[in-house]
Amino acid sequence: MRIRSAAPAELQALREIERAAGEQFRALGMAEIAEDEPLSVDELAEFQAEGRAWAAVDADGSPVGYLLVKRVGADAHVEQVSVHPSRARRGIGRRLLETAADWGRGQGLVNLTLTTFDEVPWNAPYYRRLDFHDVPDDALEPGLFQIVADEAAAGLARWPRMVLSRPLV
Repeated sequence: MRIRSAAPAELQALREIERAAGEQFRALGMAEIAEDEPLSVDELAEFQAEGRAWAAVDADGSPVGYLLVKRVGADAHVEQVSVHPSRARRGIGRRLLETAADWGRGQGLVNLTLTTFDEVPWNAPYYRRLDFHDVPDDALEPGLFQIVADEAAAGLARWPRMVLSRPLV
C-alpha cells in the first residue's frame, strides 16, 4: 500500500470509494448519509490541482482510499477521508491522516482537525484512538465554527457531531 498525490484521472474513482464507504451508514439507520453525493469531480480537481488530495493505492496503482485537506485558520482540516470497505482495518486511514499531518506541518500549521459523527464506531471513537481530542463548541475558531454551521445546514446535525483536533507540533 502506498500513499501518493491523487491523479486527475482517478477523481471519479475517489467518488466511488466514498460512495462505497458511505453505504456502511445505512446499517446504522443513517440512509441519508449513505445516499449523500460525494464532492463533484470539479470540486475534487481543485483539491488535486492544489496538492491537497492524496490516494492510497494498491499494488496495481488503483485507489482504495483517499484524503482531502484544506487550511482553516492555523489548522490543517481534513475535508474528507474515505477507505473502501474491502480495504478497511488495514491502517490505510491512519496513513492517510499522517500524510495530512505531514502536509500541515510543512505549511507551519498548528493542528490537524476534522468533523465527524460522535457515535459511529469508525468515526469519533476511531479518531480518539489516534490521539484526536474533542474541541468544545465554545473553543471553535471562526473557520471551524463555519464548517460546523454549514454541516448543520446540510442536515448532518441530525446525528451527534464532533470537532476533533490533534496537535501537529
